[in-house]
Amino acid sequence: MSDRRTDGKPSTDKPLTAVSLFAGAGGLDCGAKMAGIDVVWANELNADAASTYKTNHQGLMCEGDITKLHAEYRPYQGTDVVMGGPPCQGFSVAGKMDPKDERNKLLFTFLDVVETIQPQLFVCENVKAVGTLTKWSDVRSTFIAKAAQLGYGCSFVILSAADFGVAQKRERVFFIGVKNRRVEQEELYARFEKLQVPKVTVRETIRHLGKAGSTTNPRVCNAKITMAAKPILRRSPYAGMLFNGAGRPLDIDGCATTLPASMGGNKTPLIDEEYLHGDAEENWVVGYHKHLQEKGTPLPFKDVPSRLRRLTVDEASLIQSFPADYQFQGSRSSVYKQIGNAVPPLLGAAVLEVGKQLLTETTETISLAQPSLPFPPKHQSVANRSLV
Repeated sequence: MSDRRTDGKPSTDKPLTAVSLFAGAGGLDCGAKMAGIDVVWANELNADAASTYKTNHQGLMCEGDITKLHAEYRPYQGTDVVMGGPPCQGFSVAGKMDPKDERNKLLFTFLDVVETIQPQLFVCENVKAVGTLTKWSDVRSTFIAKAAQLGYGCSFVILSAADFGVAQKRERVFFIGVKNRRVEQEELYARFEKLQVPKVTVRETIRHLGKAGSTTNPRVCNAKITMAAKPILRRSPYAGMLFNGAGRPLDIDGCATTLPASMGGNKTPLIDEEYLHGDAEENWVVGYHKHLQEKGTPLPFKDVPSRLRRLTVDEASLIQSFPADYQFQGSRSSVYKQIGNAVPPLLGAAVLEVGKQLLTETTETISLAQPSLPFPPKHQSVANRSLV
């Protein structure tokens, strides 16, 4: 734990320390390392993800149900940061969005740990729906109000990983709380805008790995690809449903859509091998999409060109922005799941960098009687701009 100054803020001559909850394979923890924060204690329920974490991180990993581990994390009271992403299946539009899902309670279990640890900063990540849907407005307001009762000014932002160097259009909500400091949405968005960088493409991110099945890109997905008999067309060739299963083709010259935790089978994204490596001038999917738009006949079920294949494990890891030497543990399907569940490290680094800024700059202290309860931000894109 970091030494404290007389004003209660962390000492600036030592790295901040953090407790990591629902750590998974360690994506947010990689981001913490990039931001100069040392994770001293972490928790994860899934055995494979915990094993991956221990392989790549030095902090203590305590495997198990966080609701039963109070005695284990209590000694870390006074750690500077508490961070993590509680399970999101109950909130996600990809799930049942069940208000009674027991996993939804873990969002508030996060605050129970905050109450015990009493950090200067907390960062809580979840699916975009928690920050945008009216269905979850009570969840947002209750979370922020409870944080205020604990002495934390708290607000939330919705960020796209693509704005911070990740080759993926992954949008997530982050609740950011600072002890005894007012935190406003407008200020947060202004700070994040300054950290945005030019977008990177799928091609730039994975092409150097070589072709699927090669010695430098060996961990392939063997799920078969089949053509949809009744394709569903959208304006973009990378949307709709041209193939059976939920695995959509990737825009090699742009950012990938969100990599799901359900990867490993027919929900694993598709890629055009020849176009990726410069052996073809056009992505096959673009040509086929145009053919269908012009009332062309759909291809037969198994008539899939050999140049199309599923995203490999190593490609998925890089698109999620994990370090190239990151070592995952468990079966191939488990590794795909760990990657899909992770916070992209580069996105995590940006969030924690803003958190550090808030800790070192003073502003008006919060009023516990009238906590700030922000509404979801309007869906609008902020122009990208690189730092100079």
